[in-house]
Amino acid sequence: MDTPLVQDAAHGRPVPATQHYGFLLVPGFTLIGFSSAVEPLRMANLASDQLLFQWSTISLDGAPVQASNGVPLQPDFALDQAPAFDALFVCGSNPIPPRIDPRCLNWLRQRARQSTVLGGICTGSYWLARAGLLNGYRCTLHWEDTERLLTDFPEIIVSKRIYEIDRDRYTCSGGIAPVDLMVALIDLRTGSHEIAAKVSELMVCERIRSTQDPQRIPLRQQLGTSQPKLTEVVTLMENNLEEPLSKEELAHFIQVSVRQLERLFQEHLKSTPNAYYLELRLRRARQLLLGSEQSIIDVAAACGFVSVTHFTHRYRDYFGITPGRERRIVQPPNNSVAAARTS
Repeated sequence: MDTPLVQDAAHGRPVPATQHYGFLLVPGFTLIGFSSAVEPLRMANLASDQLLFQWSTISLDGAPVQASNGVPLQPDFALDQAPAFDALFVCGSNPIPPRIDPRCLNWLRQRARQSTVLGGICTGSYWLARAGLLNGYRCTLHWEDTERLLTDFPEIIVSKRIYEIDRDRYTCSGGIAPVDLMVALIDLRTGSHEIAAKVSELMVCERIRSTQDPQRIPLRQQLGTSQPKLTEVVTLMENNLEEPLSKEELAHFIQVSVRQLERLFQEHLKSTPNAYYLELRLRRARQLLLGSEQSIIDVAAACGFVSVTHFTHRYRDYFGITPGRERRIVQPPNNSVAAARTS
């Protein structure tokens, strides 16, 4: 019997009445991102009293995959056993590994040649970019990793929105942003705002967010419009991590005294300018440390530390672990997932 077809509201073409979505689980995938993508599909089936969606999980070799929180998940298929999908999403990890298994990239390219719709959840866009499958597309990913994606793939159009739907590429940031992407896809696939709204209601979502919504709550919004000087100086800090500005320079740029600057930070951020600036630099250093192959000395220099010793002391004071030790824990020698599974 032929599979019944319905009209695709997104592209104006017939599609199977039941859409089959695949989710590629990479080592360290974020469980909240995966769950936030699957649950709206289940809710759509429930709300419509139809099998609108079904889904399967895939891993490199079919073995259990451990999420970033340590929870293991048994996938349905290995790469070479997976069936055809209407859409295939890469559930990215946190942090992004410095190396990605070429078998995974080749498999994604093969699926692209078969005209499969491809998507990325959390940091999943990075896998698609590494496979060369986002060239000419607009995409997004978790805000912590935006700079790395832009640095590694300057030709890609990266937005700061919670999700992007650009032709046959569906990408979203992390956390619960996949809920918003899936609700949008449910709306597009069914042409029914009622079903999409019902899914949001069942998931106790206050509102349906659109692709125009930003990922982060801007500092200006957190503080209101009454503190333009503070938002201006924090922006200066964020843009000058490699060569930090002094308190005097920061105060000069925003035309306040050093005493006024310190009072702004204490009153609204419960911190000092130096401590807040150091926190920004350390958080950026951690992103580079765990998400790239840069040496520790290069990471230290990129974040404005005068020496590795100084960087190590500051890093340990803030995170409770030295940068070298944390890198060894997160990135084991040879980055061998198979070895870790069998040891």
